[in-house]
Amino acid sequence: LDWLGRVEIAADRIDDRPSAFSGGMQQRLQIARNLVTGPRLVFMDEPTGGLDVSVQARLLDLLRGLVREMGLSAVIVTHDLAVVRLLADRLMVMQGGHVVEQGLTDQVLDDPQHAYTQLLVSSVLQA
Repeated sequence: LDWLGRVEIAADRIDDRPSAFSGGMQQRLQIARNLVTGPRLVFMDEPTGGLDVSVQARLLDLLRGLVREMGLSAVIVTHDLAVVRLLADRLMVMQGGHVVEQGLTDQVLDDPQHAYTQLLVSSVLQA
């Protein structure tokens, strides 16, 4: 029940099957399932994939708060640079399975050195 509250799901839904929840609520259920054991490191693959923008914003706020509150380390795999900027202190940009640039997130995104990173950042700004 404590974890349902932490991920903003009403306690009276405890017996509901996961398929009865919306996509955003299913994401939050999965977060609770993974964090209830008190891990020190979590791996998130496209944590906001397939969610609409308003649901993404709430989920990102929730994740940021839980990571801070629990002192978690998180590895986040995403193509969404807005998610990276919001959640990551450090960033690795990969192309073809190889790291082409890495460093502090704001530094890499504000002044990309590698051509591929420059392309990624410029495509977000133009979109």
